[in-house]
Amino acid sequence: MDRLVKDLPVGVDQLRQDRILEEALASGSDPLHLAHVFSLGAKTSLRYTTAAASVAEDESLP
Repeated sequence: MDRLVKDLPVGVDQLRQDRILEEALASGSDPLHLAHVFSLGAKTSLRYTTAAASVAEDESLP
């Protein structure tokens, strides 16, 4: 695994966080969906859905 990601500009944790955030945006910020798909706890999935809602709000501003 290390050989696959050693040349990337970000780490594995950052890639996972980005993937979860993208899934939160795509799923309409459903915390239950995130918890199920990524095996997250309730607080963590809510934190990602809150962040996704903030990103979506920022993208909708002119």
